[in-house]
Amino acid sequence: MRFLALAGGLAGAVAFSQFPEFSQQYVQRLSGAADELRAVTIAFDTAARVGGLTREEALAELKGTGFGDQFSDDMRQRIYRYERLNADYQALAGETPLLRLAQFWRFRDTDLVQRTWDDFKPAVPVTLEGATFAGLGYAVGWGLVAFLLSALFGRRRRRA
Repeated sequence: MRFLALAGGLAGAVAFSQFPEFSQQYVQRLSGAADELRAVTIAFDTAARVGGLTREEALAELKGTGFGDQFSDDMRQRIYRYERLNADYQALAGETPLLRLAQFWRFRDTDLVQRTWDDFKPAVPVTLEGATFAGLGYAVGWGLVAFLLSALFGRRRRRA
């Protein structure tokens, strides 16, 4: 059982040690996506303002035809995504990896997470953050496997 707990600890260390670099790459992608959507949002807001409308009035004005309804819904979704991605970027950009982990829910854009993961190449961490996460991962992995083994085999021993 100790060997399995050790293996779980090592697996956790390897997995967690990758988080600092993965989170950095995610934040970079987040920044790019937010910048792209910011340009779309600014262009739409400017066109609305030139037309003497607020954003909401312009979105409502588009309604009425199939194309207009689709365009209005698409713009609303893009603007909402921009606001969400920008808020996530602002919260994560200046943080250390440990503080990013504490805000794990901000890694909520599944498209960006998937694209980051697809391009991510695991590496041996040589930074203090990487070593810290490796230690944290080892403790979590070891503890999880030890707990599960204890729950499974401890119960059988008590019955005997």
